[in-house]
Amino acid sequence: MKNLNKEIFKDEYKINNGKYIFIPVQEEIVTDFLDKIKYKLKKFNKIYSALIEVVSPVYPQPFFDARKIIRNEIKGKNVVALNLGSGNSDFGNDLINVDLLPYQNVDVICDIENIPFKDNSVDYIINIAVLEHVPNPQKVISEIHRILKPTGKIYCFIPFMQPFHASPYDFQRFTYEGMKHQFKDFNIIKIKSIGPTSGMLWVVQEWFALVFSFGIKPLHTFLYLFFMLITFPIKFLDILLQFYPMSKNMATGFSVWAEKKYNQ
Repeated sequence: MKNLNKEIFKDEYKINNGKYIFIPVQEEIVTDFLDKIKYKLKKFNKIYSALIEVVSPVYPQPFFDARKIIRNEIKGKNVVALNLGSGNSDFGNDLINVDLLPYQNVDVICDIENIPFKDNSVDYIINIAVLEHVPNPQKVISEIHRILKPTGKIYCFIPFMQPFHASPYDFQRFTYEGMKHQFKDFNIIKIKSIGPTSGMLWVVQEWFALVFSFGIKPLHTFLYLFFMLITFPIKFLDILLQFYPMSKNMATGFSVWAEKKYNQ
């Protein structure tokens, strides 16, 4: 259990198994065979995280960015930093893991459309591949803006060209212009496109599984995993291609660095 400053909370909570709980605890929704595999693997946090970074079709630049931010701007400093919508990812003790579900690494269980932190109480927020899974992303962004201190920072990755992936839901995607609009109330430091190859590769893997499964759902799942395993190295072309200016036209997603304006 992380030793959190309870003064940062605005709502009542209870503590169970080292977690600060603000809502009724719910379990992850498992809908198909692939979800069952992911659900079992998530119990082994380091193995699952390694598989996501190495074998999944998406080049893991957002995780690299997050680790760099932690090293340079968070670690060893007297700051309050959140991994908002953490899932089972864990960047270490310097971040408070906040999620809807009670994964082993999660410190605060809440609805991120109603974050139970006081106004102007947080220095840094990392939010990776979360906003596509919430029905009201602008509500979450408004909450992020509320709890950040003036000049507090947000690093956020949101998908653009990615197939449907419910965890447990999947609602939307954002373009480069869409990202700028979503964070219009912040000072945007930088927006970076991530993975033009990844954007193509995931779609191709799904397409091959669709064509050769002949409408048989279990076969589709098997073939999707098979094509992922034999084609994932292609994504590492994005080490270079993500820096091409027009990569934003077919990016797998966009990362934004932004800060809360001083006078807000």
